[in-house]
Amino acid sequence: MPELPEVETVRRGLEPSMSGAIITQADVNRPNLRWPFPDRMAERLTGARVERLRRRSKYILADLDRGETLLIHLGMSGRMTVSGDPLGQFVHTHPAAQKHDHVVFHLDNGARVTFNDPRRFGAMDLLDTATAQTHPLLAKIGPEPLGNDFNEAHLTRAFRNKNTPVKTALLDQHIVAGLGNIYVCEVLFRAGIDPAQKAGALSRARVASLVPIIRDVLDEAIVSGGSSLKDFRQASGELGYFQHSFRVYGREGELCKGAECTATVRRIVQAGRSTFFCPECQT
Repeated sequence: MPELPEVETVRRGLEPSMSGAIITQADVNRPNLRWPFPDRMAERLTGARVERLRRRSKYILADLDRGETLLIHLGMSGRMTVSGDPLGQFVHTHPAAQKHDHVVFHLDNGARVTFNDPRRFGAMDLLDTATAQTHPLLAKIGPEPLGNDFNEAHLTRAFRNKNTPVKTALLDQHIVAGLGNIYVCEVLFRAGIDPAQKAGALSRARVASLVPIIRDVLDEAIVSGGSSLKDFRQASGELGYFQHSFRVYGREGELCKGAECTATVRRIVQAGRSTFFCPECQT
């Protein structure tokens, strides 16, 4: 499942083509993905101008000039790719339609944006822009980890008296938006924190240390174009490459990358998810 860096990478890849462009035609090739598409989705999108592309947690939000916002979730296998040349610098042909091209946006600048999703766990919805933040999918999401509202005071309050493991707490979207299994494993390794330790038992200093580490890991992953393990691709169709920088994730049985550490990375299961950590470096 794409996490914040992957979704932000896709948003940034779409922005040059979509921001300010008019959707001259929207092809909606099936009635649903994870759930049914909104009524008259193709009609409501056709002729609309994309005023702004933004991200909230793991959702891409395209604000339209008609007072509606298109919500997009990539799901497990969803990809949004751009073809054509919106800047008019080169001549590019659009690729032939693929079996799982479920939604296609034709833009007035010559670009085409295709949503392809073989497993159909992705989703799209149209929301009223003025009240979008009250939508059930967005209403209870915590602060963005790269924003000012995510800070030591917030995380300290959120962890106070919390009896769940710190790994589970950081995956809680009510506490912090967009973090997923990969990046929480990497964050806890850098912080030297045992993923099984109770969140409420961490000292204030250790909680405070998580804030800059979370930002650093996410920033590095975004610069690297996210992590491509199975299905993820950038909007250009290229792979991300942060997976080459993993220090623990997916490295069970391999030598720890900590300085002078001779231990091997272990894997445990927490809340149904694999957790990778170093038993020597993370205490």
